[in-house]
Amino acid sequence: MTAEPTHSDVLDVAVDASAPEADDKLELPEAPADLQAVIAAGGAVAWSEPMTIRTYEAGEPSPYPMYLDHRVYQGSSGKVYPIPFTENVADEAVPRDWRAIHLENAYVRLVVLPELGGRIHIGYDKTTGYDFFYRNNVIKPALVGLAGPWISGGVEFNWPQHHRPATYLPVETSIEYGDDGTVTVWCHDHDPFARMSAQHGVRLRPNSSVVELAVRLHNRTEERQTFLWWANVAARVHDDYQSFFPEDVRYVADHARRALTAFPEADRPYYGVDYPALAAQTAGADRIDFYRNIPVPTSYMIVDSQQDFFGGYDHAAGAGFVHWAERRVSPGKKQWTWGDAPFGHAWDAQLTDSDGPYVELMAGVYTDNQPDFSWLLPGETKVFTQYWYPIPAIGAAHQATPDAAVHVERAGGVSATFAVTAPQAAAVLRIVRDGEVIASRTQDLLPGIPAALDAPIVEDGTVTAELVDQDGRLLVRWTPTVADDEEPWVAEEPPLPEAIESVEELYLTGLHLDQYRHPTRSPLPYWNEALQRDPGDVRTNLALADRDYRAGRYQRAVERANVALARLTRRNANPQDAEAFYLLGLALRRLGRVIESEQAFGKAGWDGTWAPAAGLALAQSLSRRGQNGAALRALDTLDGVVGHDTRRIAVRAILLERVGRGEEAAALVSDALTVDPLDATLRHLAGVDVAAEAGLLIDIALDLRDAGDLSGALGVLARAQTAPITPAGNVRPIAHYLAAQVLDELGRDADASRERDLARRADQTWAFPHGLDALDALEAALRAEPGDATAHALIGMLLYAHGRRVEASEHWNTAIDAGSTDAVLLRNAALAAYNIEHDDDAAWARYARAVEVAPEDARIRYEQDQLALRLGHSTSDRLARLRPIEALVLTRDDFTIEYVRLLVAEGDAGTAYQILVTRPFHPWEGGEGQAIAAWDATLTANGLPLTDPPASLGEARAQYVAPVARRDDGVTDYFATSLPELLLFSRENGDD
Repeated sequence: MTAEPTHSDVLDVAVDASAPEADDKLELPEAPADLQAVIAAGGAVAWSEPMTIRTYEAGEPSPYPMYLDHRVYQGSSGKVYPIPFTENVADEAVPRDWRAIHLENAYVRLVVLPELGGRIHIGYDKTTGYDFFYRNNVIKPALVGLAGPWISGGVEFNWPQHHRPATYLPVETSIEYGDDGTVTVWCHDHDPFARMSAQHGVRLRPNSSVVELAVRLHNRTEERQTFLWWANVAARVHDDYQSFFPEDVRYVADHARRALTAFPEADRPYYGVDYPALAAQTAGADRIDFYRNIPVPTSYMIVDSQQDFFGGYDHAAGAGFVHWAERRVSPGKKQWTWGDAPFGHAWDAQLTDSDGPYVELMAGVYTDNQPDFSWLLPGETKVFTQYWYPIPAIGAAHQATPDAAVHVERAGGVSATFAVTAPQAAAVLRIVRDGEVIASRTQDLLPGIPAALDAPIVEDGTVTAELVDQDGRLLVRWTPTVADDEEPWVAEEPPLPEAIESVEELYLTGLHLDQYRHPTRSPLPYWNEALQRDPGDVRTNLALADRDYRAGRYQRAVERANVALARLTRRNANPQDAEAFYLLGLALRRLGRVIESEQAFGKAGWDGTWAPAAGLALAQSLSRRGQNGAALRALDTLDGVVGHDTRRIAVRAILLERVGRGEEAAALVSDALTVDPLDATLRHLAGVDVAAEAGLLIDIALDLRDAGDLSGALGVLARAQTAPITPAGNVRPIAHYLAAQVLDELGRDADASRERDLARRADQTWAFPHGLDALDALEAALRAEPGDATAHALIGMLLYAHGRRVEASEHWNTAIDAGSTDAVLLRNAALAAYNIEHDDDAAWARYARAVEVAPEDARIRYEQDQLALRLGHSTSDRLARLRPIEALVLTRDDFTIEYVRLLVAEGDAGTAYQILVTRPFHPWEGGEGQAIAAWDATLTANGLPLTDPPASLGEARAQYVAPVARRDDGVTDYFATSLPELLLFSRENGDD
């Protein structure tokens, strides 16, 4: 047995001469004194302590809702409503204290930032002195995120779509210590769109270098929802950084599998780069596993691997990391880069001051491509775990488990280098040929210290390299990979509806477009064609019933569900799938037909797939009607039979309290919180403080209301009415309207009227109502007071976002006719006049009035100018309108670029040039090239040679032509992944 190694033996391999100066790095605080002793004893700890980080502050979001329905974002819909949209970032950094939660053990140091979506900001390997996750020493957002600001570095957890809609919003946190010494930092939020619940726990264990992520995704809504989960890991890169995938990976695919290439040697042009031609000139230039060889922004995702690991390795530093997760739930393995060229370097500079370029090594769960969404049933919870750990100087891993990784050299013999994630006394390293051990050594191993074993040249036979612990348990084994080299399939654009032969394929094509949130192709033409051929098709009628229900067209949803049921039950009263009964119950309940809805839910409960959702809906309805015993019996039929659902626990607790079984209710909630420590409604029922996050409070109130606890709901709504207005949005007016609806149900008419009056007087900033509960409350308000201009304005916003645009326009016009002069309302009505009513004069008049109301609002002025462009106003007229407000124009990047174009067109290229060389710009992802095009036009107009733009423009020339987003015929390419225009102005025929 060899002498026990120490960490100091390998610290020298971690030195990287190209790393930022030490003075530029964030200072990590020491653990509190009492926790240092735990770390010294091998334990894991966590504590909360703010960190001061140089920060470029994101601007305040726009007060105007953004209806970006046709915006192509990451290959799927870029809809952002109801999240307020942020359009600018500060040019200068300031020190800012950020909430930070620190995790540490003997091997690893982590920092989690709760105010930025609960991301891991720092992942540091104490054994090698290496940041295995990219450490960004400054918070410098660029306009990359779905709602605007996004930062690079660390690990971002993308859910329910990419990038995480709440990536720049806070999460609630708690620190949990397990009996086994583990420490977990739990982060929790409700997604801004469907209000599903997500909890991710960042976990360290004693004596382990593994970073564990425990995830609980809960669909707390009454509808089936789609989602994806990609953990987005950033790794600092340079010429010697290599991304490694399992050896059975022969091909990688672009977004939506629209293109393929071989891996690691690209065997065809990919993203416009002819890699084989480059390799013919420079050996190895086709190796796309090295950042240095990729000159353009590029994604690639593996296809068809049967392995569980991948990662990145820094050959200069002699360190890297491994990701491991079971392939059965986590098949997604991806690399993204801005590209090693001036274009990519310009983006790097937008996102950091001195930390250089990075790649993203992303791990997808329930998905292997983007966009690629899976389903969550109502009430369903998915639980999974992902693991990362740093590796020392072993090279790129050829096999890995949560216990160990191994790199195998096969030139001139066999050499296996192992790294472990926990101390292993008397571990056995061995190389085996055809079952015979040909080399072996027993050694004490520690994380951070590699151990190698060599064997001589092997002529024939199958060779394996393995590591076992002292009890003979296998830690890791590498065996040669035999993989099918057959080229995988590539996606194709679906035919037009009339060209599709079967009703089934029409239904499935529409389902795909709906499930994958396709930004430019609607499922409706396919489903409508299916019903033209077969009006009674069950699947299509249910798909449309579901769509109608989500849009608040309850009666139409009932009619479609009944058509489906007529065929389903024609010969079989007990159909195999009871979704139709469940959908019918939902719509009937919203229509106030409560007894009929309970009958439908009861029948839906016959089907195990829909029993959990239907049973909960039935129990809620019975509880709300005071049928306590019946409600408890409905819950009894579910307990122990269907999956865990905290909403069901909350309803039972409310019922038990109501019938005098308070101690039982308290124990039930207490036990449930050990599983879901941050569930908002359960914490409220337990008397635990819930943060004053208005959206979360609304969700709790609705849970209480739906279970029949109306007084409790009113109490929580009162808190929501005074909660801070934040960039997450403003629910104060809706909280008042919801309270009025509850008070109406209680027969307290005067109090309800007072709440509606408070709603009208509430701050409307960022008040973008969303969802069916808000819709129902606003409709109730208008039934009570038809002249409520505020309710008309708000319901118009909601309906426009839900696809009911003709009705939205009518509500906005009614609010204006009632005398409202709110700039947001006038602008919204102007959009609808152009897009929906096709009334150009009305659109122009609305914008002119909005400008009068808010003359210093740069977005209103910008949108007015964009409308002028579409209405054919001359460049001279547009410029004349903008010159007097040049200072206001220059506050927006997009407006400034448009102004420069107008100056050039009207012969004032000198002024245009001065603006471009003196004003800093912040590009937005998908909008690259706008500033450079203006720069080139300005140079040409000034008689100057074309040169590279100044750094202040924020971008550089692209070396290669990216895949087109819009075809020559003007149609957006089916596989487009980004599109420059926000497409607020887009002629439409009306409602869905």
